[in-house]
Formats: sequence, structure tokens, C-alpha cells
Amino acid sequence: MATKPGILTDWPWTPLGNFKYIVIAPWAVHSTYRFVTDDPVDLGYSLVLPFLLFRILHNQVWISLSRYYTTKGKRRILDKGIDFNQVDRETNWDDQILFNGLLFYIGIMLLPQAKQLPLWRTDGVLMAAMLHAGPVEFLYYWLHKALHHHFLYSRYHSHHHSSIVTEPITSVIHPFAEHIAYFILFAIPLLTTLLTRTASIASFAGYVIYIDFMNNMGHCNFELVPKRLFHLFPPLKFLCYTPSFHSLHHTQFRTNYSLFMPLYDYIYGTMDETSDTLYEKSLERGEDRVDVVHLTHLTTPESIYHLRIGLASFASYPFSYRWFMGLLWPFTSLSMLFTLFYASLFVSERNSFEKLNLQSWIIPRYNLQYLLKWRKDAINNMIEKAILEANKKGVKVLSLGLMNQGEELNRNGEVYIHKHPEMKVRVVDGSRLTAAVVINSLPKSTTKIVMTGNLTKVAYTIASALCQRGVEVLTLLPEEYEKLRSLVPQECRDRLVLLTSETLASNKVWLMGEGTTREEQEMATKGTLFIPFSQFPLKQLRRDCIYHTPPALIIPKSLVNIHSCENWLPRKAMSATRVAGILHALEGWEMHECGTSNILLSDLDQVWEACLTHGFQPLLLPHHFQYP
Repeated sequence: MATKPGILTDWPWTPLGNFKYIVIAPWAVHSTYRFVTDDPVDLGYSLVLPFLLFRILHNQVWISLSRYYTTKGKRRILDKGIDFNQVDRETNWDDQILFNGLLFYIGIMLLPQAKQLPLWRTDGVLMAAMLHAGPVEFLYYWLHKALHHHFLYSRYHSHHHSSIVTEPITSVIHPFAEHIAYFILFAIPLLTTLLTRTASIASFAGYVIYIDFMNNMGHCNFELVPKRLFHLFPPLKFLCYTPSFHSLHHTQFRTNYSLFMPLYDYIYGTMDETSDTLYEKSLERGEDRVDVVHLTHLTTPESIYHLRIGLASFASYPFSYRWFMGLLWPFTSLSMLFTLFYASLFVSERNSFEKLNLQSWIIPRYNLQYLLKWRKDAINNMIEKAILEANKKGVKVLSLGLMNQGEELNRNGEVYIHKHPEMKVRVVDGSRLTAAVVINSLPKSTTKIVMTGNLTKVAYTIASALCQRGVEVLTLLPEEYEKLRSLVPQECRDRLVLLTSETLASNKVWLMGEGTTREEQEMATKGTLFIPFSQFPLKQLRRDCIYHTPPALIIPKSLVNIHSCENWLPRKAMSATRVAGILHALEGWEMHECGTSNILLSDLDQVWEACLTHGFQPLLLPHHFQYP
């Protein structure tokens, strides 16, 4: 929002929220009906809807490419991160596509010259190009300068400049009034070719695609225009801008006003003096130095859309299944087929904290594939390859997320450190911090807890620590009781209790792992607090009980470039396994933290103290939970 919003700031369909697409629905239905019934078919009218969908896809491709390349660091222009505020501000990037679509439909209906356009006319294409290079670029330069006048800037254009570090979709984030002005400007070539009867489908579609392409390129925050082009044709520097050229406009504000052709900045003396230097510096920039890597994987087939390089707005909220995912089943199916053959990990996120550069790497495999025994060796090879790649890059710590640290898969990562004892990268499974987070999530007055689900290294650590602290640990099944009893120190085994129906009602705190059944949840009394000790959320089967998130922490404000949610966790929360790797590097701990060895109570106190010292905070209990 601008600092002093002027009239026509909001889009007319803003009150409709996600139902805004109904404004285009009648036209889409009518054009489809006309395509089926008319003879001859007005191809231009029928292609408006597919063209709008193509523009959405085109923009999404740019978003994904930009986020992928800026994450790795190569050719990145600005290092500063973005935040949730920017993502929220830019969620309506498709409004201008709806706006253009409505105007195209109305124009075809009202203007006789817009009906039955041919596919191609060379004279119309050339005329549109000349009109853009002449009056459109010239008028835009002066319109843009006017928008930087205090009166208009504070009421309109400051909304666009709220994004210092740009993404491709930043290019179309303007108040409604600005988009009206831009459409009038860009309509000059379109209307002229219509009135001179030289217009064609190619001239219309090509011009709009050109505008989209150049807008996205100019805001992508990585340099991709090769220097060779300017050497082969030196005048090109006056005719085509670069991403670094426009990036300077967002950091300096009073330079580089041109639309796509820097010519007018040269003519009127507003070109930034550092444009060439920044361009060459960005081209020469290599990939970032990485200190800490969090190695995770895809979860469900739909989780590809929740990646940071996927749907930006969707990724900025905790993952949940949405209605539109059903419409995307062709892409989902293709991605599943792709993972059967693609065996290379990819970088999905970069952050920085204190003096550390952080990255998240994704193994392109789903939860289901981790459960298949015949896929075990292939997945282990991919994890091992990632660890060796991190070691080669000089990474200090690599943390294993989700199912990459399974006991049956690789003995909580112990397989890799035994196989490669010489490697310098430290492998962390996060068990210490995960256990510490769960223990410190318990209400302070807790004297007994129920533990159920698949017992893991984390579960044994929690049970042992709680027993040593005088908290009774109750189990539902005899086999669970015997497993815990064999690992809990002998002096406190009397605090392990096999639960009976008589003692069930008095237990209001349950620690639950994967494999917890519906029947076990039904055994809990009303108002029970369920706290998971696994990295996956519990199925919420009880409306009368409270469900805590999987072990996670609230990040400190100094951890930057956080603008997507980690799987199902809330905003600005980070899984305990991921934080564990960061703490390991910050504290300079030299040992590996993985494997099946026992964890001492003092280890939990050490990692929890380090966690709080560096500004990480526990996620609070749900506000409506009152522990008796």
C-alpha cells in the first residue's frame, strides 16, 4: 500500500478475494460457446482465455527461475532478502491479467476492427514495434518521472517501490489507477494497428508477451543478458535494458527511469553512473559460499507447489491441501514421473544468520518412496552424494531433515560418517534439540505424561530425560514399556508406568509419534494436549483436544530472507532439526551429532541454552489451552 493511498488504489474486485475470477467467467463461457457455434470462428475472441492462462504460466515460470537462480547466488544482483510482507503485498499479481482480459473481451465486442483478426500481418507487427520504440517509450519515461513526484509517489508509486529487492512479479504490483495509465499507454500500438486495419493476432499477442517478458526480466534480480550481445551490436545498450540496470532504479530511486530502452536516460542525463559496473559485477558473480545445509525432501505429490520456487503465495502459508490442486493434476502427475528418473538434488532456499550463509537442499523423492524397501539403497546413495557435495563445497554442517535420518534407512546418519571418516562436514540429525524442544514444550506443572507411537531415538531420549527429572512416563502397550525400560537409566526406571484404564483420566499431556492410531487418540480424555515428537504433524481426529506443532522454534529477527513456510509449520517457525544444524555451526561444535548412541541429560541442557542464547524461542502452546 502507498504511504498516502490515493483514489482508485484498490482493484474493483478486491472485496471478492479469491472469487475474483468470476468477473472473467461470463466472457470465458461466451467465447467458448461462440467457438463451438459460430461459422466462421472469430479466432481472436476464442483465444483470449487461453492467452490469459498462458500469461499466468509465463509469469510463474519467471518466478520459479528467479527464485532458483537467486538462491544459488550466481549472477545475483542484490543480496538483501525479502520477507512475508513483500510476498503478501505481491499476491495480487494476476489482477492486471484479469484487467487486460476484460478490456480485450470488451474491445472485441465493441470495435468492428477487432473482429476476425488474421493470424499475421507483417506491416502491423512492424508498426507496433515502431510505435513502442517511439511514443510509448518516450511517454513512459515522462510518466515514470511524474510518478516520482512527491504528490503521486506518496499516493501511488511508493507501493511499487516498497519492494527494494525485486522479484519478477514486482513488475506489475501497482495501484489500480497506475495500471489504467499503463494500459492507455500500451494501447497506443494496439489501437493504431486496429484503426489502420493492420492488426493481427500475432501483433497483439506478441506485443503483450514482449511487455511481460521484459517486465519479468527487469525485476528478476539476477543478470542474464550476455555481454557478447553488446559487443556484437553496441547500440543495443540504448535499446534494451538489463536486470541490473532496473535494479538500480529500485535502490537509487532517482535514476534509470526508462521502460525497456535506456535511450531516454542517456538523453536526459538520468542514467545511473554505476549501471555498467553493476552489470559486469553481477555477470561475474559466482555461487555463494555455504556454511550450513539443511537436507530435506518432498513430502506429498502436491508439496511441489509449496516449495519456495513453486507458488510464492501458497508457500508463504503452512502447507495444506487446497481445492486448486485438483485442477493441477497433469502437472502433479508429470512431476511424479520426473522424480522416478531425476536423481539430482536442488537448492530451494537461502538464508543468512549472523555470519553464516544457510541453504536448504531438496532430494526429489516423496515420503512414499522412502517407505519402499527397494528404494532404500537409491535414496541412501542420493543422501550420501549430497553429503559429499557439501563436504566438497566446504560446508561446515549438514542437518538431515524429515525421513533422511531414518533409523532403518541409515541408522540416523551413522552410516555416512562411518563410511567417510575423513570428511570435514559435520552431520547432524537434530535429536538433541528435538528432544529439548519437546521437553520444554510441556506445561511447567507437568508431573506425568503418556507416550505412544513409533518409538525412536528422540522418544528414548525424551523418556530418559523426563524420568531423570522426576516426571512419570506412561505407556499404553507392554512392548513400548519394555523398550523404554531397557534404555532408561536403572535408577529412574520406577518412573516408567504401564498405563491402565484407572489412571487414564488424570493424564492430560500425551507425547505422540508416527504410527499413533485413531483408537489411541480416542482413549485420551477431553482437553488433552497432544505434542508430537516426530517431524510430521499428527492427524487431528479430536476436536475436543489440543494439537501442538511438530518440534520447532520461532526464529530471531536477524535471520533474514524468510518468506516461505517450512512444510506445515507456521510463519517464522523453523523445524528443530534445521535449527540444530545452525546451532552446531554457531557454537563451533566439532563432533558429528547423529547415530544411535545415547544422549545425556547434560547434552539437552547445553543445546537448549545455546538455542535461547542465539535468539530462538519455543512455539507457545495454543492460546486456548489451560493446563489444570
